[in-house]
Amino acid sequence: MAYKISEDCVACGTCAGECPKGAISEGDIYVINPDMCIDCGTCADACPMGAISPAE
Repeated sequence: MAYKISEDCVACGTCAGECPKGAISEGDIYVINPDMCIDCGTCADACPMGAISPAE
């Protein structure tokens, strides 16, 4: 199951720098590519806003 980024994202870039697969794309709100996400949770642990959670 991939992770997702909510609208609480402030596009700080912390998560993108931590993703071991480069699955996170920049934008007004960052986006995780579910096909590349390996469900490791590193991005969620790194997010200072708590904006990343497992997709349902």
